[in-house]
Amino acid sequence: MAEITAKLVKELREKSGAGVMDAKKALVETDGNIDKAVDLLREKGLAAAAKKAGRIAAEGVVQSYIHAGGRIGVLVEVNCETDFVAKNDEFKELVSNLAKLIVAKRPADVEALLATTCDKCGKKVEDIIKEKVATIGEKITVRRFDIVEGNPATYIHNGKIGVLLNTDCADEALEKDICLHIASNAPEFVSREEIPQSVIDEETRIEMGKEDLASK
Repeated sequence: MAEITAKLVKELREKSGAGVMDAKKALVETDGNIDKAVDLLREKGLAAAAKKAGRIAAEGVVQSYIHAGGRIGVLVEVNCETDFVAKNDEFKELVSNLAKLIVAKRPADVEALLATTCDKCGKKVEDIIKEKVATIGEKITVRRFDIVEGNPATYIHNGKIGVLLNTDCADEALEKDICLHIASNAPEFVSREEIPQSVIDEETRIEMGKEDLASK
């Protein structure tokens, strides 16, 4: 039987992200074979991830990314279970990498994104997320994302509110002001033409009913 040294355990931990005891146990089960131990931990990790699938992922972060050249932008929301994990560097790195992958691959929706293969590691996004679930210990889900092409601008407020704006001009100051306005007011419509007449009538009724107007 191969000797399970501290160096071997450390090497496996660096490759898998597993804890000391889990890494040592995997090496014992695979007679010190690093590659087999990695596979074993992945299998166990994916099984653990499946058990977490029924949990509620109500926290998370919103991340944006504008590709070099400034012509393509993406806004993505990824959820986890606690605010503690949402602030974790490993989780934030995952979200950042997903944003870049979305720009590169242009998946049609979340389902297509999960089936997308990462060129750098050769793994499907779904498997990458499951591995992170195993190492971080919480359910992680990609809730939604959006891509714009043209002249994108973005603003993220505390990692919770995100704005991805596409304009027909390149005025950074104006774009920033519009992004801030959208983040603080969450307007439902972009232009007057989009507003249903029923909404216009209701808002007019409310405004005309205010005391300073009603008394005139």
